[in-house]
Amino acid sequence: MSVTSQPGFVRYIDLPRIHDPRGDLTFVEGHNHIPFDIARVYYLYNVPVDAERGGHAHRELEQVVFALSGSFRMKVNDGHQQSEYWLRDPRKGLYINRLVWREMDSFSQGAVCMVLASHRYDEADYYRDHDDFLDAVRAAEGR
Repeated sequence: MSVTSQPGFVRYIDLPRIHDPRGDLTFVEGHNHIPFDIARVYYLYNVPVDAERGGHAHRELEQVVFALSGSFRMKVNDGHQQSEYWLRDPRKGLYINRLVWREMDSFSQGAVCMVLASHRYDEADYYRDHDDFLDAVRAAEGR
C-alpha cells in the first residue's frame, strides 16, 4: 500500500505556476498533480464568514481542496488526532484521503473553495455521524 492510499492520510499538494507580466496561470492534471482520476469538481462560494461546512468523512472518496480566492480553515481528524490547515494559496491544495473527518470554517469574505473529487456524488459514501466514522476507523484498523 502506498502512503497516499492509507486511510486517514492528509498532505499538501503544490501546483505549478506560470508567471508573466499578464498575470499567473496555474493548472492541474489528474494523475500528474492529483493522485487520482478526477470524477467531479465542485466549488463553494458566497459562504458566510461565520458558516461551518463539511462535518463528514468519506468511505472511499479522495479529495483535493483549494482556496481559489480568500482563505478558510480545514480541520481534519483521522480518528486519532486532529490537525488544522489554513488554505489561502490557489496553488496549494490539501489532499484528503478516505476515512478523514473534515470541518471547514473561518471563511474570509469572498472566499472560493474548489474541490477535486475521485468519485461522483454518492450519499452512501458519507459518514455524517462522528461516532459512525470512529467505528469505521477502528474496523479499518482491525480493532
